[in-house]
Amino acid sequence: YGMKCLNRDCFLMMLLILLIPLQVSGQQKAQNRTLDCVIEPNATVKIGSAVEGILREVVVKRGDQVKKGDELAKLDEELERLTAELAKLRAEVDVEVRSGKTQLSFRRRESRRMDDLRAKKVLAESEHDKAKVEESLARLTVEAATAENKISQVEYQRAQENLRRRTILSPLDAVVVDVALSPGEYVHEQAPLMTLASVDPLYVEVFVPAAYFGKITSGMRAEVVPEEPVGGSYMAEVTVVDQVFDPASRTFGVRLQLPNPDYRLPAGLRCKVQFPGQP
Repeated sequence: YGMKCLNRDCFLMMLLILLIPLQVSGQQKAQNRTLDCVIEPNATVKIGSAVEGILREVVVKRGDQVKKGDELAKLDEELERLTAELAKLRAEVDVEVRSGKTQLSFRRRESRRMDDLRAKKVLAESEHDKAKVEESLARLTVEAATAENKISQVEYQRAQENLRRRTILSPLDAVVVDVALSPGEYVHEQAPLMTLASVDPLYVEVFVPAAYFGKITSGMRAEVVPEEPVGGSYMAEVTVVDQVFDPASRTFGVRLQLPNPDYRLPAGLRCKVQFPGQP
């Protein structure tokens, strides 16, 4: 810069040359305040079946949005439906119980009559004992019939549960990421049926330099800028600050929670995050 300015244009040119390094330095400082991050689902679930069987119907397809409790798929259920109907009939039939109660009522009256005759000393002791035994047997018959009826009701509930498990429901609000099986295929425990991703809220994962430790706390809000073509600026809240450093990179992990109620933001995006007040 040893040149001398003899006019106004020259002076402005020198001033511009002097300001350029300052502007570049300011841009570099602004860039230093942002950290690389990744936007991820808050949960990714591989959906399986609690029971084995032939897949009859897949209700959803890839890209569909589902709510918790929505039907995802159905297995063949004809046998289980018939089993449940049979168990229901058995549970509703209480003829043995009613018959036993009628018999018990008769034996009780007979026993009371025998008690009166015995008191009057006109009845043999053996006849009295026989009446008491028959009353006890009638009572046991009622108890056995009642227990059998309760067992039938439990079997009906179990049959209903087996039938219910033939319909696979969504365990959460999510987006269908992948459908692995088609109708007619055999479903078992080792064969995931589909994959769901919960994207409301989203998780923003970032590895932060050690110099930030103690300055980032749960509840702090930060600005998240997704990569193009999504772009935009969103506020997220810090929910997790790791207490264990990565010794190789001298960083620690931070998770932010980003609301996404309208599913506007997709997961799997790279992004930039800026924490307030950081150098």
